[in-house]
Amino acid sequence: MEIFKWLEDKSIVQSFVLNTYRNTKAATYINIKIQLIDSSELHVKEYLDGLSRKYAFHWQKSSGEQIIRWDNAPHFHKLKTFPHHKHIGIASVEESYDISFDDVMKYIKLNLDISISKG
Repeated sequence: MEIFKWLEDKSIVQSFVLNTYRNTKAATYINIKIQLIDSSELHVKEYLDGLSRKYAFHWQKSSGEQIIRWDNAPHFHKLKTFPHHKHIGIASVEESYDISFDDVMKYIKLNLDISISKG
């Protein structure tokens, strides 16, 4: 899984807690809290089975303030990327093309200084 290779990337990951990992023939579920090098956190929840995928990647400042949350809950039907979307802060919802954990980690790695400068 691409998730595990990122967890070893010390240029971005300070530490992590694997809360839940279930992998069966029918489905996989993972829940991880990742502490990033700037003290921000990424909360990862992903469920995969043969028919569906549900995910939420919640990036927040150390204070708990949301930076971005990527998910595919089916409630923004007018977005071109439906059901994929991202919540920027608490006020904005936008289309999202970052739909995998790999996409999200690449985005965070490129933009990590944003959360550092905003405290």
